Amino acid sequence: MAAVTDQDHTEHADQPGDADKAGSAGNPSAKAPGRSAPGGSADGTHARVRDRDSSSRTGATNRSDSTNRSGARDGSDARGGPGGVGRAGAAGRADAARRTDSTGSTGSGSPDSPDSTDAWDDGLIARRVNETAMADHQYAVMDSRAAASAMVPLVYDSALRSRLEALRELVGLSRTRLDSRTLAQAGRVLDEASARRRLSGQHTVVAIAGATGSGKSQLFNALAGVTISETGLRRPTTAAPIACSWSDGAASLIERLGIPPRLRRRPLPSGDAESQLRGLVLIDLPDHDSAAVQHREHVDRILALVDAVIWVVDPEKYADAVLHERYLRPMAAHAEVMFVVLNQIDRLPGEAAEQVLDDLRRLLDEDGIALGEHGEPGATVLALSALTGDGVGELREALGQFVAERAAPARRISADVDIAAARLWPVYATQLRTGLSEQAREEFSDRLADAVGATAAGEAAERAWLRNANRACGTPWLRLWRWYQDHCEPATGRLPSRAQADEEATARQRVETAVRTVADRASAGLPAPWAQAVREAAIRGAQGLPEALDELSVRAGVPAGRPPRPGWWPVAVLFQAAMTIVQFLGGLWLLGQIIGVMSPNLGVPVLLMVIGIVGGPIVEWSCRMAARGPARRYGLEAERRLREAAAGCGRARVLDPVAAELLRYREVREQYGRVVGAGH
Repeated sequence: MAAVTDQDHTEHADQPGDADKAGSAGNPSAKAPGRSAPGGSADGTHARVRDRDSSSRTGATNRSDSTNRSGARDGSDARGGPGGVGRAGAAGRADAARRTDSTGSTGSGSPDSPDSTDAWDDGLIARRVNETAMADHQYAVMDSRAAASAMVPLVYDSALRSRLEALRELVGLSRTRLDSRTLAQAGRVLDEASARRRLSGQHTVVAIAGATGSGKSQLFNALAGVTISETGLRRPTTAAPIACSWSDGAASLIERLGIPPRLRRRPLPSGDAESQLRGLVLIDLPDHDSAAVQHREHVDRILALVDAVIWVVDPEKYADAVLHERYLRPMAAHAEVMFVVLNQIDRLPGEAAEQVLDDLRRLLDEDGIALGEHGEPGATVLALSALTGDGVGELREALGQFVAERAAPARRISADVDIAAARLWPVYATQLRTGLSEQAREEFSDRLADAVGATAAGEAAERAWLRNANRACGTPWLRLWRWYQDHCEPATGRLPSRAQADEEATARQRVETAVRTVADRASAGLPAPWAQAVREAAIRGAQGLPEALDELSVRAGVPAGRPPRPGWWPVAVLFQAAMTIVQFLGGLWLLGQIIGVMSPNLGVPVLLMVIGIVGGPIVEWSCRMAARGPARRYGLEAERRLREAAAGCGRARVLDPVAAELLRYREVREQYGRVVGAGH
């Protein structure tokens, strides 16, 4: 039987009845009637008290009388009445001194010595342990300061560090786009990875979990080589997790699990068993299907923190739906840090154990748990009997190799990252091509140009240029007629104002349609949160866009005043003036002949008048033909300016915010790819 160490600066004090046992002070093996009390204990039980002075562990002579601090529980006899064996303070100290001299062991004279070993008492878990089996146990105190100084922090490999850094960047970029509940698990993984990295990298924390009556506490004791966790028929037996560490430096790891010092154990060195499991921190958990809610909370909390887990199942409940649906299936990604042990095979006759084990493997495969067979990474599945010891050695050997690799913490964190990434898949991943194409951008600009009336403005500029050319190069009679038309047309009342209001409403609708269309195209194929962010950015940019476009149309539309004149206009005007003069000369000449002032000669004045009358329209028509090109270019230039102004306004207010959201999504998608791809 292996020896065990308390890790909590506590020791087992004598029972209250010891004060009445002065007559047997020198006989540590004295017995009370009807009960066996090794070490002079009246009832086989004891309470542990704090030892503030470590020097008191090497000799009982410096220890004050603790009889007034001890107590009995579980119906033990604390009266010290007739027939009881007890020790008075001085006699007990003398007896302890004599035992120290006779054994030559540092703590053998303390109540933790083999002469005073009794049942475990942690104040929370009821212990019923055979006193004869416990008679060989020995308790000592581990120096927590020495353990802390010996701790070597955990170091992750470069691949895992890269994944964690990518996950941290992913969470940071997504905080303003995703709700906190979506990122909660990823944040917890980062926190736990950071916390585990600061703790010991030379220890592997393994939890033993199982259902009620599966025998996990019995397996815990079998692996420890000493009865630590209570076993029995009462359910639930284990009410709080118990930790057992095979080496120093694990105190901070156990504190992280929230296990108090009174529930920490340490087997003393025992040769091969010590070296085989060195670095192991074994945790015995309450039943995961316990009727007590607090027990299930203990299990769920600690399973999220340990490096590995041993699931203990029995032939009756290995297919329990609670186990598979609540624990094994969600933890399928942790297969590499999982042991599944079929206990109590001693209850199965013949080949039934192999049949049950095969069925267990089938269920694990249906749960998506990879099985570590034929050299493949995955869960280790074993069959054993903690009661008879059959198969326990194989599990101890597998645990020893598993702990010696010191890879379990990193594997556990890597699996946590995998699970977090899988749950984030719907908010980051897409199978479609995302973003705005050039065609979508051009269509958006065209819609804005139509809303602002760029085409109409260009046509108006072209007409204005032609009208100016006609006025400059037209005949005086035609110009007079047009002037008369311009000034004699009747007023149209309120029709222009109504038309203008309708035009403005139509323009606003066109702007809203353009924004909605570009937002839908930009968000097409994006995960829902990012599509919503893109649409919101477009809507924010659309606020005030129609008014801004109206201002731009005024500033960038047709310039005020007359259009510029080309160089040939003066020549055309001169020719038109010459034709008019020739026409006037011919008319005057003909008039002079009529009134008798000039000699009759109809040919010349008529010819002059015909030249003037025909030449003027010809010059006007020639100028109109020549003005079409410059007028067209002038109109296109006005349209281009207005289109560019509208496109710039739409780009600054809508396209740029939408592009920023798409760029952010591409960044987080790249980080998500690092989180997922770096691990595969």
